[in-house]
Amino acid sequence: MPHLWIVLSLMSAFSLATSDALTKRVITPSNEYIIAWFRVVYALPGLALAAALTPAPALDGTFFLAFCSALPLEIVAILLYYKALRISPLSLSLPFLSLTPVFLILFSWIIMGQAVSLLGAAGIALIALGGYGLNLSSLRAGPLGPLKAVARERGSLYMLVVALIYSATSALGKLAIAHSSPAFFGATYYLALAVCLLPVIALRRGGWRFLAELRGTARVALLPGVFDAVHSVSHFYAVSMANVAYMVAIKRSSLLIGSAYGYFLFGERNFRERLIGSLLMFTGFVIIVVYG
Repeated sequence: MPHLWIVLSLMSAFSLATSDALTKRVITPSNEYIIAWFRVVYALPGLALAAALTPAPALDGTFFLAFCSALPLEIVAILLYYKALRISPLSLSLPFLSLTPVFLILFSWIIMGQAVSLLGAAGIALIALGGYGLNLSSLRAGPLGPLKAVARERGSLYMLVVALIYSATSALGKLAIAHSSPAFFGATYYLALAVCLLPVIALRRGGWRFLAELRGTARVALLPGVFDAVHSVSHFYAVSMANVAYMVAIKRSSLLIGSAYGYFLFGERNFRERLIGSLLMFTGFVIIVVYG
């Protein structure tokens, strides 16, 4: 199937947006880090099964360098991501992840030596422009109005940092997959995240007393975790098949779905305004699929 990576990218996008919407329904200041941990843990069985069904790869120094470089960055991104989910509207915070493929043009060239075509870059630029257009009403305050609106929204600022980090970890993950396999990297990476997140959560929560809360949070985190498992497996296989900047750009169609969830499930306002930005992102997606 020549365009299987597109199908997998869209599957990853839908399951990620659904997991985020389900997470926003149950996340609170007291459980945000625990839910983040459970979403990693619940993805492990599917990734482990995929790894068990594929031959064990031969590993080299490049794999370990990419793996160990991505891991601490991923932990910082996870903590910021879930805090942004909790404090900001989905339709305003999530779309700023559209900047990830823009940053990836640079990171994928530096780390992987992958370049994008002129039309592919145009598609990525449209996706970024859509993110800028999410605050069109702020243009009344001048051309920098949308950026000032972002500065007032802490969740959006967190997501901008997450977008930058994800551009680096996506390129590093692509490099690690090239020197192992999608299933092996996904399973070992998520296992390492699950282990490393525990002391980080303990540090953030002032001790290990949070372990007593795991049982109560396990149930509410189950459904978001199942969808995140689908997202993770499809992501690792898709990124192994395509230019990482194109794959992540298509995956960011999750922003369209996330904005819709924000409107229909949480009654978020300014949906029509944000829909314009989302449609620009979708146009960029089409250009990448057809011409990238």
